[in-house]
Amino acid sequence: MQQTRKARLTLVGAGPGDPDLFTIKGARALAEADVVLYDALVNKKLLTYASQNAIKIFVGKRKGYMAHTQDEINQLIVNKAFEHGHVVRLKGGDPFIFGRGTEEIEHAESFGISSEVVPGISSSAAVPANQGIALTKRGVTESFWVITGTTSQRKLSNDVVHAAKSSATVVILMGMSKLTEIVDIFKAQDKHDMPVAIIQNGTTTQEKTGIGTVETIVQVVKQKKLSSPAVIVIGEVVKHSHKLRDFYKEELVHVINS
Repeated sequence: MQQTRKARLTLVGAGPGDPDLFTIKGARALAEADVVLYDALVNKKLLTYASQNAIKIFVGKRKGYMAHTQDEINQLIVNKAFEHGHVVRLKGGDPFIFGRGTEEIEHAESFGISSEVVPGISSSAAVPANQGIALTKRGVTESFWVITGTTSQRKLSNDVVHAAKSSATVVILMGMSKLTEIVDIFKAQDKHDMPVAIIQNGTTTQEKTGIGTVETIVQVVKQKKLSSPAVIVIGEVVKHSHKLRDFYKEELVHVINS
């Protein structure tokens, strides 16, 4: 097909789920898109920013379901850019935080397609913040880790072991299937009483939260029937949340009395 517009790619971060947390620059990029390739965790309301004439293609990947492989997505970006012009790749959270954004850019640029990145608000910070959890707090913790719970080899990242040895807040994305393994690592560091929050579907109307400790969180997840997608937060900052402080105390009393 003859190219009518210059082939280009814009990677856009869709944010953590709440459409109000989408950026103005992201909305402008969608309005200019000829093709939108969007992920499973993207709030569908964001697609209203795109033109009615824009081609919208779901390419989502979720646990147990994959509309397209990463290689297929990479090639789809190239094909649609040459066929139609401006492709917006709409990715959940931020495209450069476990979003494989660099892979898509590198593939597109190998074909001479220019690229741009519009950062998004990452769920690693926004989801805890929405529950009043500050990842750092003076006198409590001076740093935080953000770690993927599942690597490309489908294993738990070795960085969790290093993080468990530190005093930092630990945020784990895509880690629910590895939760038992994660808590065992923290128990090995004698952190049984370390506070833990698990927030499912954070910042959306379907948000669910479970609060406990390294010792109790697996039980809490079962009781509350929590599942992916969820953000796991491990650290003393959890019990300092202005939203969760009373809930955290109630959870501890319940566990002690049960």
